[in-house]
Amino acid sequence: MSLIAIEASIRLNDPAVRDAAVADSVKYQQATRDEEPGCIVYCFAADPCEPDHIQVYELWADEDTLAAHFDHPNYHNMRELLGKYGLKSAVSRKHRIDATAPVYGPDFKASAKFS
Repeated sequence: MSLIAIEASIRLNDPAVRDAAVADSVKYQQATRDEEPGCIVYCFAADPCEPDHIQVYELWADEDTLAAHFDHPNYHNMRELLGKYGLKSAVSRKHRIDATAPVYGPDFKASAKFS
């Protein structure tokens, strides 16, 4: 099976509440990491360049674990929490990952190749 990455862009109506929204979401971020099998990465973070923007990055072991997440209370609680902060927009995409490799080789040089 392939890994599944989620990347999302959340914009809030009021940039002044962005940091509070991210801080308030920590409990659901931690619960998702701790309680949901197949969760490899789950991070909602303030964009340092855009004051109304929250960036989301998730990595799941496979489609089944992502599907279970969508049925889990942590998912529903996070959506409800962020909605309370006034969403301007939210765009999210999922990506299947069929190969992984280290970025840096033994020579400490970055490589885009997978072989």
